[in-house]
Amino acid sequence: MRGQGARPPPVAAGDFQIQVGQLADVPRKSATELLLLAPGVMLANHGGEGHAETVFLRGFDAGEGKDVEFRLNGVPLNEVSHAHGHGYADTYFIIPELVDTLRVTEGPYDPAQGDFGVAGTVEYQLALKRRGLMVSASYGSFTSRRLALVWGPHETSEATFVGLLLREGHGFGPNRAYANAGVMAQGEFRVGDEARVRVLGASYGARYSSAGVIRETDQVAGRLDCGPSEDEQFFCLHDPNQGGAGQRHLGSVELMTRLKSGGRFIQQGFAVLRQMRSRENFTGFLKDVPPEGESQRGDNTEQYYTGSTLGLRGRYTPGFSAWGQPQPLELGYVGRFDDVRTRSRRLRDRGGAPYLTLFDNQVKVTNLGAYVSLKAAPFSGLVLRGGVRLDSFLFAVEDENRPAQDRQGARIPSEAIEAYGLTLSPRVTAEARLTPRLSWLTSVGLGARSSDAAALSDSEFAPFARVFSAETGLGYAGGGEALTVEARGSVFATRVSQDFVFNEEAGRNQPVGASQRVGAFAMARVLLLERLDVQASVAWARASLPASGASPWKLFEGEVLPYIPQLLGRLDASVRGEVTLLGERLGWNVALGHSSIGPKPLPLGRFSEPIFLFDAAVRGRWKAVELGLTVENLLDARWRESEFNYVSNFRGPDAPASLLATRHFSAGAPRTVLGTLTVYLDFEEAHP
Repeated sequence: MRGQGARPPPVAAGDFQIQVGQLADVPRKSATELLLLAPGVMLANHGGEGHAETVFLRGFDAGEGKDVEFRLNGVPLNEVSHAHGHGYADTYFIIPELVDTLRVTEGPYDPAQGDFGVAGTVEYQLALKRRGLMVSASYGSFTSRRLALVWGPHETSEATFVGLLLREGHGFGPNRAYANAGVMAQGEFRVGDEARVRVLGASYGARYSSAGVIRETDQVAGRLDCGPSEDEQFFCLHDPNQGGAGQRHLGSVELMTRLKSGGRFIQQGFAVLRQMRSRENFTGFLKDVPPEGESQRGDNTEQYYTGSTLGLRGRYTPGFSAWGQPQPLELGYVGRFDDVRTRSRRLRDRGGAPYLTLFDNQVKVTNLGAYVSLKAAPFSGLVLRGGVRLDSFLFAVEDENRPAQDRQGARIPSEAIEAYGLTLSPRVTAEARLTPRLSWLTSVGLGARSSDAAALSDSEFAPFARVFSAETGLGYAGGGEALTVEARGSVFATRVSQDFVFNEEAGRNQPVGASQRVGAFAMARVLLLERLDVQASVAWARASLPASGASPWKLFEGEVLPYIPQLLGRLDASVRGEVTLLGERLGWNVALGHSSIGPKPLPLGRFSEPIFLFDAAVRGRWKAVELGLTVENLLDARWRESEFNYVSNFRGPDAPASLLATRHFSAGAPRTVLGTLTVYLDFEEAHP
């Protein structure tokens, strides 16, 4: 059963089954930030507290999900043909206290990886190991408030729980307020001796404001409509009509059966309802072509998405032997249907009324996929894993934004488009066990990203973005009851047939053609006596656009892709202990998190500033009461969460637009302090 027993062996050097464990003590605002436990990951957010994070992984600017497949206990989270970007995946609704394991598979090396798994796949696995009731209330900087409740009845397994999370705050500057609420509940029930049913439900709603980006030249000159101090200008904004809101409702039923043959059979059905609206302005008054004699109406863009997802997933492991050893075979399938409305419109600067529709599509997509994977050990010291995946997509699009008249006269302003796509993706890994604890893994795989329905034409054999990736590296796992050590390192190369780069005029990623990447990472994690847990990683990657006709082997040549960090470092550490004071046992904990981000290339040969951030937390517990203090951005650095370089005009609707590109950025949060009171009711005795 998932979440029980030993962790499965990695399918590649970059396949991480991360037990969050004690590293949950390191300050994190959301479950999204747990991704930082995987090497080579950077997160950025220019949209506000509630907008999905932009993920940078393995040299990819994966946007909010276009190149990373996200799943929650098997339920897919990527949203097809989303107005903000194909593959948009918002994980803010996941309650961090309920995340037990995070599996991050970097690269397309597992046959079970599906659509959007170009840079990799992320799966959150939920469980509540400490049984009982926990209530936690937090208050801190910028009037931030957080209330969490999680409950796991003693008589049930760790897969049964209820969680509630409420968050709100004013934000660290103007137009950054947020409020969200979510509930997650799961129950696991035995059906006979060999089967269990797991039922998961989640419901979430959020509202947030956003300051967006500001022009560096306006900030430096003190021209923004905030106070005159450097900090007031740094945390200011151009357009207050930015932000968004969203809702999500999710349900899943999973049947897990152990077979007498030693195999297992898993069937899952799921449904997701989703709605989102966001407003952003990257260029001010630049793109509008107003009626003759009128002023610019503004570039604020509204993106709207609503839809439902229904699906089935399953996998079957029959269990058989060959060469005198078990040779696991797995057969899997997925069936998914999405019915969505996706729309983008321009809004007036005054009043916010829409004045231009950019696109308005009703989209229906059916994805049918199947895979087979096999693990074979033909002789001692060599393990082969691999398989092949087949995916098909049927697209039906009703374009509601066609012209009301063409060369032949009046017409209905809508048009139907249908397209079909089919892709085959083989993947294989060879593991040479050099010692009982040290392995050398080499992987090769093909992956694919489906088409955005907005880019399709009628009767098209829908093109897929194809990715070829190869990796080789070493993995070490050792230790005993007191000390556990895990270390990995690898080098990799990737080529993508169709890539995307952020375009400020569209406010979303736009196609740029083929791209290539080369990179490396190293990580290590040490756990000592369930008291000390330390993980460190460093990663380097270079992403570029190959020159026309250039050999695919010239990975270090070509124009560097913008916005993608080349050097990343991360450290997470937590130490726990106990002291006796006045005859009472007191538990204590100190945790530290550190991120180092090298300069990111920007358009026109510019580079962003490097980023160095430190977060810290301390807490103490006496019996059922715990007090904690977390500090994010401990050194109060003034850092830029996102940086861009392009042409804009925020001076006004009648001001002449400069054609000179300049730096734009969204400000990162200053030092943020949060105090927390936690009460454990009816909890089993455990270390803090």
